[in-house]
Amino acid sequence: MKRFLRLLPPLLLFQVSPAFLGAQAVIKIDTDRVIGEVDPHLFGNFTEHLGRCIYGGIFEEASPLADENGFRKDVLEAVHGLGVTVLRWPGGNFASGYNWMDGIGPRDQRPARRDDAWGALESNRFGTDEFLKYCQRVGAEPYLCINAGLGSVDEARKWVEYCNEPGDTYLARQRRKNGRDKPWGVKYWGLGNEVDGPWQLGHKNAADYATFALEAAKAMRRADDSIQLIASGSSNFGPDSDWVGWNRTVLDRLKSEIDYISLHTYIGNRDNNFEQFLAASRDIEDRIAVVKGQIEAARVGNPNARPIHIAFDEWNVWYRTMVSGEFAIGRTGLEEKYNFEDALAMGMFLNSFIRHADVVKMANLAQLVNVIAPIFTNKQGLFLQTIYFPLAEYGTERGFESLDVLVRAPEYRPDSGRALSYLDVSSTYDPKTRRVFLNVLNRGEKQDIAAQISSVSGAVTGSVNVWELNHADLKATHSFGNDKVVRPVTRTFQPAAGGGAFAYTFPKHSLTVLTLQLN
Repeated sequence: MKRFLRLLPPLLLFQVSPAFLGAQAVIKIDTDRVIGEVDPHLFGNFTEHLGRCIYGGIFEEASPLADENGFRKDVLEAVHGLGVTVLRWPGGNFASGYNWMDGIGPRDQRPARRDDAWGALESNRFGTDEFLKYCQRVGAEPYLCINAGLGSVDEARKWVEYCNEPGDTYLARQRRKNGRDKPWGVKYWGLGNEVDGPWQLGHKNAADYATFALEAAKAMRRADDSIQLIASGSSNFGPDSDWVGWNRTVLDRLKSEIDYISLHTYIGNRDNNFEQFLAASRDIEDRIAVVKGQIEAARVGNPNARPIHIAFDEWNVWYRTMVSGEFAIGRTGLEEKYNFEDALAMGMFLNSFIRHADVVKMANLAQLVNVIAPIFTNKQGLFLQTIYFPLAEYGTERGFESLDVLVRAPEYRPDSGRALSYLDVSSTYDPKTRRVFLNVLNRGEKQDIAAQISSVSGAVTGSVNVWELNHADLKATHSFGNDKVVRPVTRTFQPAAGGGAFAYTFPKHSLTVLTLQLN
C-alpha cells in the first residue's frame, strides 16, 4: 500500500476539417483505431486483512445481516452492483507475514496470530476456503497473493496444491476434509506484495526478490502449470527509490515465468487544489509507458517469450488516513470518507487504463469495504460512497474495444509539470452493436468546455444517451442514511442533423459518458 505519481502523452493527430477548427474542443472517432480489448479484469477489487475490510465488512459471523457463511448479505448485494470481476486477497502488506495454513480447517481450531504488518490481532476465522467461496458468491475470479516476505517457496507451492490439485494427495484430501471436493481452480497468483518497499515485512532488494520469485514460480507451476503469475513491480516511488531499476531486474529475471507485473498508485489532494489533483494522470500514464517499454525490452529477440501485461492491482485516492508508520496507519483503519472530487478521480484512473488497454489487462481498486472503499458499513447497514457510481458505470464497457480518439481541447498547467488537456477522454466501441462510448472528464474547476464530436466511421444516428456525474460542491460526501447526494443522472438528447457531427458542452468539474449509435 503506498505512494504517488505524474502523466498524459500527446494523442496521435487526425486530419481535422476546417469546420471544426473554430470549436473550443474537438473529439473525433475512428473505430479502426483500436488500441486493444478492455479486459474485464480492469474492473477488479482488493480485500485485505486490514481494519474492517474483512471482519465487520464482508464477513461478520454474529450479525443478523449475515448469511449461513458469515457473509454480510447487504455487502454482497452492493458488490454485485459494483460488478467486481477479479478479487485480490489476502494483501497487501498483510500477505508478507501470513501463513495460509493458519486459515484452513475448523474455525474454532485455527490459531490467532499477531498481524505484524498492521499491528493487529488476526483470528484467522476468514481464510482460503471462505475467500474462494466469497468469490463464487460475487461472481469474481479469485487472485491469491503469496507471502514473498517472510514466507517460503514451499508454502507457496503447497497453497497452489491445496487449491487446485484434482488428485489424491495429502493437501487435496485436506481440502476435501474442509468441505471442498472439487479443486478451486485458482488461476491468478501474485508473487508477493510491494517487496521493494522498506515498510514491508521481509523487504528484499531486486536481485534477492527475483531469485525468490523465480524459484516460487517454478515450484508453483509444478503444482499447476495452468496458473497465471503476477510479479511484484515497484511500489516505492520516493525520491531515493530506483523503481525503474527494480522493474528492469524483475522483468529480466522472471520474463520466462510471469504473465503480469504489478503497479500500485495512490493519489491525494493534500494541497486542496482540484485541477492539480486531477493532473495525477500524467504520472499514471508515464509510469505505464515506462513499464510497457521495459516489458518490450525484456521480450525483444525472443519470439517465444511469454506475453507480459501490467496489473494495476492497487489504486485509489488515499491520503486523509495516511499517517507515518504502518502500525499508526493500521490504527486508522484507512476509513477514508470520499467526496465528489474523489469520484471524478475514478474516471481519471479508468480513462488511463482504457487508453492503455493493450498492456493494462488487470486493475484492482483498493479496497472493497470500509478500508479506502466504495462501500461503508456499520452494525446496522451500509452506505455507498461517492466513488461507487463511476466504478459501476465504467464496468459496463468491459470486453469492448478501446479506441484511440482524437482530442483537441484547451489546456492548463496546474504546476511546474507539462500542460495537459482539460478534457480527459477515453472511448470504447462495441462492434456487435456499433455503439461508441465516450468517457469524458472535464477537470476544469470553473470552465464548461464546448466540443464538436464527429465520427469518420459512420454517422451518429438516433438519440445520444448521457450519463453524468456532477455536483456544485466538490467536497460533497455521503453518510449513513444520506448516500444520494452525489448520484449520476441520465438523459437522452437528439443531436442536430447535418454533417454527421454534433455539439456537446461538458460541464465544469464533471464526468460524462456519452453512448453514440453509429449507422
